[in-house]
Amino acid sequence: MNSKEFVKALKDICKEKQISEDVIFDGMTTALEKAYAKDTGLPNIRIEINKDTGEIKGYSYQKVVDEYTDDEDDDAVEILLEDAKKIVPDIKVGETIEEEVSLKDFGRVATMTAKQILVQKVREAERQSIMKEFEDKEGELLVGTLSREDAKNYYVDLGRMHGILPKNELIKGEDLKMGSSIKVYVTKIDDTGKSPLILLSRSHYGFVKRLLENEIPELNDGTVILYSVARDAGSRSKIAVYSEDENVDAVGACIGEKGSRINRITKELGGEKIDVVKYDKDPITFIKNALSPARDVDVYILDEKKKEALAIAEGDNLSLAIGKKGQNVRLAARLTHYKIDVKTHEQVTEENIDLSNALH
Repeated sequence: MNSKEFVKALKDICKEKQISEDVIFDGMTTALEKAYAKDTGLPNIRIEINKDTGEIKGYSYQKVVDEYTDDEDDDAVEILLEDAKKIVPDIKVGETIEEEVSLKDFGRVATMTAKQILVQKVREAERQSIMKEFEDKEGELLVGTLSREDAKNYYVDLGRMHGILPKNELIKGEDLKMGSSIKVYVTKIDDTGKSPLILLSRSHYGFVKRLLENEIPELNDGTVILYSVARDAGSRSKIAVYSEDENVDAVGACIGEKGSRINRITKELGGEKIDVVKYDKDPITFIKNALSPARDVDVYILDEKKKEALAIAEGDNLSLAIGKKGQNVRLAARLTHYKIDVKTHEQVTEENIDLSNALH
């Protein structure tokens, strides 16, 4: 390979790996300097690479001194002033003299060392380039292609790297097909291992949050504010929304005409039901809203500091408030950040629960 072909090969690597040419050429320069120093035992070498022609030149540099020193911390190779003046007549003590050196005797071992260092530099540069592209993607939605799977994970092609989608982060009951396009939520980006790692999820509550923001313009422009999300992936989610504009129906904006907006999100989630409730600064009102579809629920705040509440309901509203296997009250508790106990009036009486100091 001649010099021009060599330069072209380096530039092709930069283009393919999407990394800066300066990074690669600087890396190559460093690699050759280290390899030369190791091959010759001399630390005083400077390499220049012409980025257009590929010509490589080497220069040795020496520090001009009156007499040789024994300073072990000084890496500079010294030359006496009288010898330096034979090369540069007006040179002075303390200055550095440079001479071009022949690289013809650059040994095979040194060449291999340079190659290894360059490969390492390319990997480091590619890693940094990838991290720069993905570092701000944590907590965001990405679209990729399912490329392969093993016993525990699916691997999603995101372009320059693959993300890991653990099977326990899927929506319950969904069937994925290799080669299909898939939306994923980025839960973590880890740069501490051998290569960058992107962890993905479809069951995370943030997945629903980002889908809502993508589907509902009012959430994006701040007209409607998403207060909280609670989710049992694949089954049911509850979201609490509000607007600082009294003329805006925050719940209606999220549901859409005849449920059009929320239905599109439900479809993306494989049929997962989504309850949209209105957030209220008053915890009693908020808890009542969160326990929907139950109605006529009396809510008492037992301990505001510990965030403990009691909801009293009767008949059908009792079972609706609790939900199947306790799902409704569990999601309501996550949504409001309150521990919610649901009982009947009879149970409150039987258990001698004192509500005299409770907020109601």
